[in-house]
Amino acid sequence: MNVDLIFQVAGVGIIVAVLNQLLARAGRDEQALLVTIAGLVAVLFILTQEIGDLFDSVKSIFGL
Repeated sequence: MNVDLIFQVAGVGIIVAVLNQLLARAGRDEQALLVTIAGLVAVLFILTQEIGDLFDSVKSIFGL
């Protein structure tokens, strides 16, 4: 099992949370929302790559 994926997602989450709090306290709520959305998109890209690899593995296992 690949734990690097968990650390990558957690790292992005921590960075996004810190930036979100900093921007929200500075009164820049719109930028905080954009940072949150950008973090979500980054995690979705990481996960779609891993899901693609999973499908490729399933194809090769079953010979499809």
